[in-house]
Amino acid sequence: MIFASTRLIAADINSMVAFYELVTGCRAEWLAPAFAEIVMPGATLAIGSAETVALFSEGSAEPGANRTAILEFMVSDVDAEFARLKDRVTVVRPRICHGPTGQRSLPTPRGPASPSIRLSPRPPDSVSPAVDAGQGEGSHSSTSHPE
Repeated sequence: MIFASTRLIAADINSMVAFYELVTGCRAEWLAPAFAEIVMPGATLAIGSAETVALFSEGSAEPGANRTAILEFMVSDVDAEFARLKDRVTVVRPRICHGPTGQRSLPTPRGPASPSIRLSPRPPDSVSPAVDAGQGEGSHSSTSHPE
């Protein structure tokens, strides 16, 4: 089994996609007007409009209702990411803090109708610097989704 993606359901898909493009530094691939993916090394963030919920089961997901998840992004330099984002998003705690394992991290707010996010340092040499710049590693071919 391969974990394919985490899908967020958006009332305003354009705002949510723009938010995650800003945070990740990666451009979304729009596979349909109601569905986009942001593909990063190790994870794909799928974003669907509220209309796509009916493809699964009516009422199975609701934009902005999830308070059980925190999306974590590993970055090379938490301080640099804080400086880049601090004037562009509202930060829950306007300071870098330490998590339960002692890692320095930047907690940020929920994006538009989405879970909270957190930026944490990654282990040295775990991903190339080009990935942090949003350039990705290698190519990605779209996978089909039950849309």
